[in-house]
Amino acid sequence: MTEIPPAASQLASLGLALLLLDPELRIAGANPAAEQFLGLGMSRLAGKSLEQFVRFDEMRLNDWLARGDAQISAHAVSIGLRHQPDMRVDLTLSPVAGYPGWQVLTLDESGNSGGLDDDAAQAVRTPAILAHEIKNPLAAIRGAAQLLARKLGGAERSLTELITDEVDRIAKLIDRMQSLGREQPEPVAECNLHEVIRRARAVVDAAAKDDVQLVEEFDPSLPPVLGNADGLVQVLINLISNAREACRGAPDPKVVIRTRFVSGFVMNAIRLGRPIRLPIQVRISDNGPGIDPALRDHIFEPFVTSKKNGQGLGLALVKKLVRDMDGRITHERDETEGWTHFNIHLPIAKSTGGKRAA
Repeated sequence: MTEIPPAASQLASLGLALLLLDPELRIAGANPAAEQFLGLGMSRLAGKSLEQFVRFDEMRLNDWLARGDAQISAHAVSIGLRHQPDMRVDLTLSPVAGYPGWQVLTLDESGNSGGLDDDAAQAVRTPAILAHEIKNPLAAIRGAAQLLARKLGGAERSLTELITDEVDRIAKLIDRMQSLGREQPEPVAECNLHEVIRRARAVVDAAAKDDVQLVEEFDPSLPPVLGNADGLVQVLINLISNAREACRGAPDPKVVIRTRFVSGFVMNAIRLGRPIRLPIQVRISDNGPGIDPALRDHIFEPFVTSKKNGQGLGLALVKKLVRDMDGRITHERDETEGWTHFNIHLPIAKSTGGKRAA
């Protein structure tokens, strides 16, 4: 009979962050995934109070922890970690049999697998026959644009090139939607972030029929990012279009697209078994009224929307695409200044060695 791996090896291989807590809620043990999740080794965690490293926003969780005998499982719970933005996690809390007061806590960033929920995955899996029916007219549109390009020049020709580029991107998007329910992400490569943003903006501007002002605040010294260029274009088209729509009724509607280097921003990617630095930030901001407070904590979930005719898949797909690049996307509302911000954090391409451009 094959030898069964010891419990210690099993815990060390576990992808979930696992913490062993003593009756005083001090950390008595942590597997490698927990060390990566908290950004500290066991030597620095041992004997320290859990609250020094993890803050639970829901009081019920603090009450259950204090009881020491609760058996719970919770999804998308808001927590705070030292030196990192608040995040939502799935967690379990279990008492240790035969050891009163001792507990095992597991933490995993919500949606860490990068896949959509079953219902959402089913909704975005385009059947092969439907993909075929969509691609046929796309090919006709592309051919017509190429014929027009031969008869036009100057600015008109650039519009036909935009049409053919977008047809190609949409065709790739259809292929991508067919596999969104799968775990295998699209390949990533070195990308010029500002070129990607301007490509997305060109698409949005071509379809715009409003007086919303778009402002670019770019850091020209940023190095290339590691990502999927077509995926990033789709993400930015969604976010910029949403921002334009959100502020359209404001007295002075404005959307700001900003890029910057955020030193020290680290997210723990348990799927990769190591922390990932995400120092490149793209922020899309608008001065509209903001998202309904009741929906703000759920906007990246499938089928959640504030739009009258929306399907609620746009931001779920955006989150999926960003996570496939090992990036992160967050949302925040500044009520004092009246701005809504969507922040995308991306890794630097390895060929740059993590250095900024001169």
